[in-house]
Amino acid sequence: MGDKYKIKRKYKSPYEEDYFNEEKCCSQPSISLNDGQIICSNCGCVLGKDLVEDQRRAYNVKDVNERIHNSPRWRQFGPRTIIPNTIVDSKGQTLEPQSKRLFMRLSKIQNSLITSIERNFWESKPKLDLYASKLNLPEYIKETAWKLYTSVVKKKMTMGRSIEGFIAASIYAAIRIHEFPRLLKDVCDVSMINQRSVIKSLGLLNRTILPELSLNYKPITFEQLIFKFGNDLYLSMEIQKKAFELLSKVKSNGISYIGKDPKGFAASALYIAAKKTSECKNQSEIAKIAKITEVTLRNRVKDITNKL
Repeated sequence: MGDKYKIKRKYKSPYEEDYFNEEKCCSQPSISLNDGQIICSNCGCVLGKDLVEDQRRAYNVKDVNERIHNSPRWRQFGPRTIIPNTIVDSKGQTLEPQSKRLFMRLSKIQNSLITSIERNFWESKPKLDLYASKLNLPEYIKETAWKLYTSVVKKKMTMGRSIEGFIAASIYAAIRIHEFPRLLKDVCDVSMINQRSVIKSLGLLNRTILPELSLNYKPITFEQLIFKFGNDLYLSMEIQKKAFELLSKVKSNGISYIGKDPKGFAASALYIAAKKTSECKNQSEIAKIAKITEVTLRNRVKDITNKL
């Protein structure tokens, strides 16, 4: 980098003494923080990480007021403006006793006007967004999942039941409505909820909410899983197309799908298609990606070869 493009330092960085290294960095370092990394803005050298230490614990009201860094001032649901129970104003000046009593009273009145549905939404919406982002779901699936969960809460179906279970069930129902390639096991792993609890909540959704909203729950098919497993196994598109044609041919020959998991058929078709090629994968590798046992994989391979 030329000298005319160097960034001149207006002040000395506090990180420079600890992290500056002449062998790695340039002759004119300009060290700063960027996304948790300590870098030089001139040469782009990463000199270290800026780790955030745990906050000190607060044992009384004075410590809480001194160490508080952020507090919500508005919410997405219910009354957007939150009247805090605080002793200082927005400029940090201490309130007079009369004003303090007034804001304490207003805060108490506002909390009493908040409904249970709004409290449920405050807790569930961030969790639904978090699960959807971990699963890399598009925005339209997230909107459908939130629509389903909103109907569940308005019908008071969460009373006495798990909120997290209904959130995961709403996400998976939205995935199946839009035929997106994600498994129930993926949703359970992301949300860290027992699969039995999610299935129980999903059954209530299918019986009550989906018919009212005129939405169709479409079971997952092997066509969607072939390309998902193929991409996870880094198989070429030729192998994936060959596996798809193989299963289509077996399906036309009258193979029985009743009571059998489509994951097993998709995984076995990929195994047969890649077996005699340079992209061959062993059974344990494919079974791990498809989240089935090797015995199931071998049984489905026998079923497909018999029909061929």
